[in-house]
Amino acid sequence: MCMVLIGVTDGFLRAAGTLHWGLMATVFSISHVAFLLVVPAAVNPNGGGPALVLYLVFLTQFNDVAQFLWGKSLGRHKVVPTVSPGKTVEGLLGGLATTTVLAVVLAPYLTPLTRGWAICADVIIGLSGFIGDVVISALKRDLGVKDSGDLLPGHGGILDRIDSLTYTAPLFFHFVYYLFI
Repeated sequence: MCMVLIGVTDGFLRAAGTLHWGLMATVFSISHVAFLLVVPAAVNPNGGGPALVLYLVFLTQFNDVAQFLWGKSLGRHKVVPTVSPGKTVEGLLGGLATTTVLAVVLAPYLTPLTRGWAICADVIIGLSGFIGDVVISALKRDLGVKDSGDLLPGHGGILDRIDSLTYTAPLFFHFVYYLFI
């Protein structure tokens, strides 16, 4: 609106698109974590919404770490070398397998998911977390920055820590919503 009020139209679409995409990727996506918090306790007798949030966030972050460790130890084949040269097929598959085991083990304690649905949930979390990570990497490459900020020295900015969650949160919420609500 500021651009419109001062009569600047050059670059308007890029500025508006950047603002809207940024809001969708962060505020809208992450708000699905809050939606999980208000899931009725009857839907998840194993801790209600907070347990679902714990399950989602823990698996999302653990998946990132597992993909990194598997990629560093066995990684040979790059997935998207021009966007994120450290991401490997071995890391992606190893992280997915590791977190699938964890998802199945944790599901009875934190969710209403059966073993089969826990595997489906982890595939959603593992793959969408990877996609969120590389999409934010592509964004940073386009902007010419290594990290999204310097709030967490050595770990980049907040967006570098929650990039996977921007994709896992909405998908996991809708997965749970359509199965149980």
